[in-house]
Amino acid sequence: MSIGNANLKNRRSIQSQPKADPERFKSPDWHALSIETTMSKLKSNLETGLDRVEAINRLLIYGENRLENPARRGPLQILFNQFRDFMVLVLIGAAFIAGFLGETGDMIAIGVIIGLNAILGFVQEYRADRAMAALNTMASPHSKVLRSGKVMSIPASEIVPGDIVLFEAGSLVPADLRLIEAAQLKVDQSILTGESYPSEKCIAAQAHSDLAIGDRHNLAYKGTVITYGRGSGVVFATGMGTELGRI
Repeated sequence: MSIGNANLKNRRSIQSQPKADPERFKSPDWHALSIETTMSKLKSNLETGLDRVEAINRLLIYGENRLENPARRGPLQILFNQFRDFMVLVLIGAAFIAGFLGETGDMIAIGVIIGLNAILGFVQEYRADRAMAALNTMASPHSKVLRSGKVMSIPASEIVPGDIVLFEAGSLVPADLRLIEAAQLKVDQSILTGESYPSEKCIAAQAHSDLAIGDRHNLAYKGTVITYGRGSGVVFATGMGTELGRI
């Protein structure tokens, strides 16, 4: 059997293979680890990256680096869901009681609060649903990785934990990474943090393990955008195991 046919057979079997625990490479403090410790935990090589055969094996185990598409909800369903919260139901009950007792002013006031809450919640959820749908369309189709000592371009869906990814200004970060090189690197993380300005990145381990996403300056996250500089990083989470996937 040729190598090409073997690779094709492996790719076709990805969907049918049982998936290993996706939490295997999960750590709450990748940002607190040194580069050397990170590479050791991910069983990767700083000079050559993953071996090609090992990369195929990990793809079989962990599946493709994709976000699962949640079931799309229509506007009416989103609006209906705004009235299912326990506190909203309490307010609706209070409005009925106020109306029954003849307290028309209170009933109207409570009704206005319920209505404003429903409108605000609807707008937020509607935008969030559309934003998540847009993420898959804006996903980078290919990324540069270091495998078996060679830089190659591969489909971003085939990136696995332990891969070393190379990027530059304009690149979309394809997975959650521990940075191993950062040359004047700045990343737009607004999709996760809401920050107005790009975050400056570094490679040094950070002393505190309990830091917010926006303060983890040696990590880059799936779905964020490189706005300045260049760098590289080793993947520690893909697909639904990323911060974006957990949202």
